[in-house]
Amino acid sequence: MQTVWKGVISFGLVSIPVQLFAATEEHGVSFRQIHVTDGAQIRYRRVCTLDGEDVPYGDIARGYELPDGQVVVLTDEDFAELPLASSRAIEVLGFADADTIDPVRLSRAYYCDPTGSGAKAYVLLREALQRTGKVALVKVALRGRESPAVLHPRDGVLVLHVLLWPDEVRKPRFRFLQDDTAPRPRELEAAEAYIHTLTGTLDPEDMVDRYQAALRELVEAKVAGRQLEQPPGPPAQSDGADSLMEALRRSVEQAKHDRADATPLAETPRKRPVKKAAKKAPAKAVRAPQSAAAKKIPPAKKAAAKKSAKNR
Repeated sequence: MQTVWKGVISFGLVSIPVQLFAATEEHGVSFRQIHVTDGAQIRYRRVCTLDGEDVPYGDIARGYELPDGQVVVLTDEDFAELPLASSRAIEVLGFADADTIDPVRLSRAYYCDPTGSGAKAYVLLREALQRTGKVALVKVALRGRESPAVLHPRDGVLVLHVLLWPDEVRKPRFRFLQDDTAPRPRELEAAEAYIHTLTGTLDPEDMVDRYQAALRELVEAKVAGRQLEQPPGPPAQSDGADSLMEALRRSVEQAKHDRADATPLAETPRKRPVKKAAKKAPAKAVRAPQSAAAKKIPPAKKAAAKKSAKNR
C-alpha cells in the first residue's frame, strides 16, 4: 500500500503522528478501446497544443484560468505550501453518535497508521471511541481539496472516512413524493414480515462480484462461438392492491423456504427426543373426604351397637 498522506491527529493537546493508506480497492475488468473497422488499438496522447510534442506526465502541472484568460500555473510544491491547517493535521472538532452520520455523505476511507511514539495516544483515542460508541468529527485536506471526515475504530484500527459537504448532497425532487401513496396496514405488515424473515440471513455467496464471472463467461463464449444462456428475468410487476398483497405473501413464503434450505445441517437445532407418555391405569373413583360426623359406621359395629341398646 502506498502512503496517501502524512501528518498528525490533533486530539486536544495531544498530537498523534499518523500516515494514511487507502482502506479499499476496487476490482474490475480492464478493456482496451479498439477501432471497430480494423481491430486496431486506440491510444490517447498528451500533446502540447503549441509545438505538437508529446508531454511526459512529470512535466504536466495544473493551471487556473482567470476571467481575463490568463492562466496561473500551480505545481505540486505550490499545493504543498497551502496556508491550510488541515493539510498537515487532522484536528478533532467534536464528537457524535455513530448512527447520526448520513450514509449518503460517506466517501473514501483510509486506514490511520501511527508512526513514531504515537502508538499509545493512538490506542487511547481508539479505545475511548470504542467504549463511548462515538465518532470523531474532523477536517482534512486530501487530493487537492479540504473535506469533512469522521474517525471511527474498526478491527483495531482508526479509520478516517471522508464525507461530502452537506451542500454536495442533492435533494430528491420527484413527482411521486407529492402523491398520496400511503400503503395499507396489511401491506405494511406483510412487508415487515418479509424484512424480518431475511434479517441476518445474508448468504456469503451473494457478496461475490458475479459481473466479472459473467464477463469471463462471455469472452469464453465468444471465442468458442457459442450462445450464452440468459438467466431468468425479474418477476413481473404487480398491478393493483390485491396483486401487491399476493406478491408480498408469496415473497414471505419463498423467503422462509429459501432460509430453511440454506440452513446447514450442523447449525440445525437438534430436537429433543419426545418421551412417550406411559399408559395410565384406569382412574379409581375417589370419594370426597367426609367430616367425622358424616362417616359411616361399619356393619359389625352397627350390630353391636343395636344389641347393647336392646339389653338396656
